[in-house]
Amino acid sequence: MRRHPEPQDRPAADTALARRVADFLLHLSIERGLSVNTVDAYRRDLHQFCEFAASAGLDDPAAITQDEIDRFLTHLKRKNLAPTSVSRKLAALRTFYKFLCREGHVQGSPAATATQPHIARRIPGTLSIAEVDALLNAPDMHTPNGLRDRAMLETLYSTGMRISEILTVRLADLNLGEGWLRCFGKGSKERLVTIGRTAAECLHLYLEQVRPRWAARTGAEELFLTDRGQAFSRSGFWKVIKKYALQAGIQKKITPHTLRHSFATHLLDGGADLRVIQELLGHARIATTQIYTHVSTQRLHEVYRKAHPRA
Repeated sequence: MRRHPEPQDRPAADTALARRVADFLLHLSIERGLSVNTVDAYRRDLHQFCEFAASAGLDDPAAITQDEIDRFLTHLKRKNLAPTSVSRKLAALRTFYKFLCREGHVQGSPAATATQPHIARRIPGTLSIAEVDALLNAPDMHTPNGLRDRAMLETLYSTGMRISEILTVRLADLNLGEGWLRCFGKGSKERLVTIGRTAAECLHLYLEQVRPRWAARTGAEELFLTDRGQAFSRSGFWKVIKKYALQAGIQKKITPHTLRHSFATHLLDGGADLRVIQELLGHARIATTQIYTHVSTQRLHEVYRKAHPRA
């Protein structure tokens, strides 16, 4: 169930700008159907701008100019925010002002021509197949928590889903007999993802031996539950991944998206078509998926340097 922005989500100062931001957040949640996490990200970014505007004596979005937007971006850079964070906040302002233009509250967007921070393209971190095997084999299959954790990790790697997606999958979204489940990605876009044989076997054990007892406590609909019968939080799921990465002896930096990146890279290394990977990941644009071609090219160079006698 979606949580819509509450009145207390507004900045402390009840200004015209703050009220427009509140209207915009409701628009994102109710009309566009964006996820709670996405709306919260917009809220944090825009409320930071509201605080900056209030400190400069600005309370009317129509009175804000590009100079003020540029000063805000400079303010963020001086606070040593990463270029990606500054860029995200600028993108939030641009989307906000597009909304205001459509609603007739402003004549134009002062954020449209603001200077975009330069961002070096980052290649996603991935695990080798051996490292993935070690991670997935880390849970103790003789315990209820271990059965659940193995099923979660196997499903994450088998499908390439985002953490936010797997946390909201319900039992009713799973068709284990046909080997697929339904998930909802960014913008609540629905897609079907394939479940591999190993993940299906682990899910079967979890559903047969563990979930019914836990679900009976609360009647929760989510596929993966805590031992109290509650849905997982994002931080709770992340702790599970970090725990098993440590047990598996993985030295690389692990992020919530590491298994998703590994899923895509291993498919590409195995000869999968980039368009197919795009569909499996739920990317709206092929350009987003193309980052994985850089990962594979980098790996080719590493293999060449290690194997060629004159490399």
